[in-house]
Amino acid sequence: MNRWEETGEAGHRTPVLIVGGSLVGLSTSLFLGRLGVPHTLVERHSGTSIHPRGRGNNVRTMELFRAAGVEQRIKEAASVLADNHGILQTPSLVGDVGEWLFKEIDPGGGLARFSPGGWCLCSQNDLEPVLLSSARELGGDLRFSTEMMSFEQDSDGVTAHVKSRETGEHTTIRADYLVAADGPRSPVREELGIGQSGPGDLFHNVSITFTSRGLAEVVGDRRFIVCYLTNPEADGALLPVDNREHWVFHAPWHPEDGETLEEFTDERCTEHIRRAIGVPDLDVRITGRAAWHAAERVAERYAHSRVFLAGDSAHEMSPTGAFGSNTGIQDAHNLAWKLAAVLGGWAGPGLLESYDAERRPVAEATSARASSRSVEHSHPGYTPGPGAGGPGGRKGGILNVALGYRYPRGAVLGADPATPVVPEGVRLTGEPGSRAPHMWLNRADGRISTLDLYERSMVLLSSADGSGGWHTAAGEVARRLSVPLDSYRVGGGPDAELSPESGTDWAEVHGVTADGAVLVRPDGFVAWRSEGPSADPAAALREALEGVLNRD
Repeated sequence: MNRWEETGEAGHRTPVLIVGGSLVGLSTSLFLGRLGVPHTLVERHSGTSIHPRGRGNNVRTMELFRAAGVEQRIKEAASVLADNHGILQTPSLVGDVGEWLFKEIDPGGGLARFSPGGWCLCSQNDLEPVLLSSARELGGDLRFSTEMMSFEQDSDGVTAHVKSRETGEHTTIRADYLVAADGPRSPVREELGIGQSGPGDLFHNVSITFTSRGLAEVVGDRRFIVCYLTNPEADGALLPVDNREHWVFHAPWHPEDGETLEEFTDERCTEHIRRAIGVPDLDVRITGRAAWHAAERVAERYAHSRVFLAGDSAHEMSPTGAFGSNTGIQDAHNLAWKLAAVLGGWAGPGLLESYDAERRPVAEATSARASSRSVEHSHPGYTPGPGAGGPGGRKGGILNVALGYRYPRGAVLGADPATPVVPEGVRLTGEPGSRAPHMWLNRADGRISTLDLYERSMVLLSSADGSGGWHTAAGEVARRLSVPLDSYRVGGGPDAELSPESGTDWAEVHGVTADGAVLVRPDGFVAWRSEGPSADPAAALREALEGVLNRD
C-alpha cells in the first residue's frame, strides 16, 4: 500500500508545481509550457484578478511575451489604453495647470535602437486572462480554487498537500521542484524560514474604483498613465481604466495613526475624489475599495533545495514604475529555462543555483530605484526617510533598470564581477551577463530580430564565411554533449542562414571580430563570447557550455 492509499488522498505527479496563479505564477506556467515542461499550478482564488492594477509592462517584459507568442494578444487586450503615455502632476484637473513629469514613454522613438518592442499599458485584470488561456493552450494543468495546505521536501523532490476549496477534496502532489509565486506574505517563504532585508513598509493607500461620466470631459485630451493630484487637503493618484467612465483613485491611508479601512466610506471617498480633481459636483459612484501596502523588501535567498521563490514572495517594491510585477515576470523567465534544462538532462542541477545569484541582486537594485521614483513623483502618502531608495535610486531614468540590468555572476563566463547590476546607462553590446543586443536580420521566412532566435535552446552566432570554424564546432559539440544548440551563420553568401540589414555588422554589434562567436542563453542573455578566433573552437565551445550549464 502506498502513502496516498494510507492517507486516503488522491495522488498526482508533476515535474514542477507552481503555487500562486497571479501574474508571476501564470507567467511561469506560460514559459514552462513554451519549453515543453509539464507542470501543475494551484491558486486558492477562483479566478484571475478583477482589479485594474499592476498595468505597466516594461520593454523587457514585452520582449519575453513576444518570444512566448502572446505579445499581440496582450496588445489587443490593452487597446483601450494604447494612447495613454504620460505622467501628470497637478494640484487639480480644472484648467491647464500642473506639469508633465514626462509626456511620452519613448520620445523620439529612440527605444527602437535597443528593442523590437516597447512598453505596454495592460491592467492585471486584462493581462491575466490572456496568460491563463495561453498557458492552458500549451497544456498547463492550472487549478484554481485549490489551496496548498502544506509541503515537505526531500533529496528527490517535493510533496505538497492541496485542497479544493470547492469540493473539499485533498490531493497529494509529488513534484521535482516547487515554484512559490504566492505573494508578499508567502506561506512558503515563511515555512522555509527565509528572512527579508530592506526598509520594510513604505506607505499605505486605498485603491478606490469608481465610475464617472463627467470626469472624461474634465480630463479632456490629457491621456496620462497616472495623474498625481497634489491638493494637500485631498491628494491622491488618478488612473484611467477606459478613458471614458471607469477610473481608479489611490488615496493615502495611515493605519500607523490608527486610521481604519472602514473609515473610507462611500461618502468620504466621493468627497475626497471631488476635492482632489477640483470639481465639487462631479458625478462619482464608488464601485469598490481595497487596501494595498507599498514596501521595500527582498528575500535573503531565493531558493531552499528544490523550492524557489518568484515575484512578490521574493521581493516587494514601491509600485511607482511598476518595477515589482516586471521583475517578477522576469524572475519566472530566468527560472523556467533553467528548470527545463535540468529536467531535460542537458544541464546539471547546479545550474539552478544561478537563479539566486542572478535575480536577487537585480531585485535589490530595482527595489531601491522604485522607492527613489516614488520620492521623485511625490507619491501620495509617502514620506520618505533619510536615504530612501538606497544606492540604486541615484541612477536616473528607468530604461537602464528595465533593459540594461546585468548578471555579473551566475550562469555566465567572462562577465566582470565588478560591473554594477544596474548600470548608469544602457549598454547592450554583447558583453557576457548582459541581454544580447537587438538587430534586424533577414532569413528565408522574413525579417526578424536577433531576440526572436532565443527561447528554447542555446544559440551560437558566428560569421557566414566560416573562417572561425565555429559553425562546424557547434554541430560537433551539440551532438557530443546532447545539448540543444542552434548555430547560425550571419552575413552574406550561400552559407548564411541570417543576413543583417544593409549598413549593419553583426560582429561589431556583438563586440567580436569576424572570426569570433557569441553564445546566447535561451533567456536572451549572453552566456559567453570569443572576441576573436580560437585554435580549437570545438574545445573552447565545449568548455563554455559545460561551464555555463554546470555540466560535470
